[in-house]
Amino acid sequence: MLNYLWLGLVTLAVLVGGATGRLPEVTAGAFQMADTAVMKIALPLVGVMALWLGVMRLAERSGLVQQIARALRPLMRRLFPDVPAEHPAMGSMLMNMAANMLGLANAATPLGLRAMRDLETLNPTPGTATNAMCTFLAINTASIQLLPTTAIAILASQHAQNPTAIVGTALLASICATTTGIAMAKWLQRWRLFRVRPEVASAAAGAAAAASEPASALVAEPAPLRVGGHVALGLLLAAFAALLVWMVFAPAGYHASTTALHARIFPAQVAPPAWENTVTQPVALRVIGTLSLLAVPFLLVFFPLYASLRGVKVYEEFVEGAKEGFQVALRIIPFLVAILVAIGMFRGAGGIEALKSVLAPLLTPLGFPPDLLPLVLVRPLSGSATMGLFTELVQRLGPDSLTARMAGTIFGSTETTFYVIAVYFGSVAVRRARHAVAVGLIADCAGVVASVVICRLLFA
Repeated sequence: MLNYLWLGLVTLAVLVGGATGRLPEVTAGAFQMADTAVMKIALPLVGVMALWLGVMRLAERSGLVQQIARALRPLMRRLFPDVPAEHPAMGSMLMNMAANMLGLANAATPLGLRAMRDLETLNPTPGTATNAMCTFLAINTASIQLLPTTAIAILASQHAQNPTAIVGTALLASICATTTGIAMAKWLQRWRLFRVRPEVASAAAGAAAAASEPASALVAEPAPLRVGGHVALGLLLAAFAALLVWMVFAPAGYHASTTALHARIFPAQVAPPAWENTVTQPVALRVIGTLSLLAVPFLLVFFPLYASLRGVKVYEEFVEGAKEGFQVALRIIPFLVAILVAIGMFRGAGGIEALKSVLAPLLTPLGFPPDLLPLVLVRPLSGSATMGLFTELVQRLGPDSLTARMAGTIFGSTETTFYVIAVYFGSVAVRRARHAVAVGLIADCAGVVASVVICRLLFA
């Protein structure tokens, strides 16, 4: 499907650009997105990938990933019946899902790439996506969102009376999108069109059998956790719990003083957003927001400490895991360039505006605001472009308008499907995506429809 989709985008871009006299924009879009794919996405990803792959290696070597997967085995076995219960992929996928739910994009992407690499070790047909990969992509492109921080920040910057009003709508819409994505992944994998050819599967089965043994099976069992280790972990958990409670219930004056202190210590940097507005939010929202803030520091301390207490050489293992970051970034560059160039050409040709003019008369009678169409059409293609469209819409219609809240809900409950597919599948050289693209787009559509309906019910 990706072959036809890529060829269709490029061909339509040239045809539409030629008909509208925008061929220079088509050319500029191709070169600009090629530069963006390498210089602004792949290379900056190297450092983040190295950090999180190093941390994940510590979690794996200490046995923590396997313990997490074992605790949630019933749920994961239903979602991924083809993945062995003790396989490292289970833990990697769980960590990725948790990061996505908390809105930790910088952590979710490296963890997701690690999960794809683990799933590839079980792939009997290298180059072709497995059922588990497609289901995992469906969960990623329609992840349940506890706190849409970016959308809230944009609404707050435009002086919305209640910027957190979209938290509940985004949560409900993302639940609808995720449920639809999982259901469609399970249904479409049975279609004859998306089945893996038996002769291909049997030819590659021998090679996959050798690779399917999880790497952790070759590593010595870590030392058991002693009494002193339990005490140390207990103290760490108690310290972070106390910090969480303090940050949630601390008075506004404390947060204002920390912002001022940051400005004095780092005068050349932009000060972090003030916390005064958060103290008036409901406690549940403050807890979720504070958890998102503390999650990364906690993981960066907890995983190395736990591994050290179990006898793992943390520095050496971290470095070994971090080495993979550069290799993964190099592998995804061709796939990113391919998909982003096609998107840049299509946008430069005016394809989005053409689709809007065609679809607007059809969707307006159904209660779908035409102002949302550009955002909805661009959302699966580009996150930064969607953010720009959302900001412009909020400025034009007002942050408290029904359409702005619909747009914020859509922005918080859908994902850049083509980017996710290009990065995740590119990291393991999967070229035949089977039903993953269809599932991702259907989940996006479900999120959009749910966002419009829920917002109309709650805010109209």
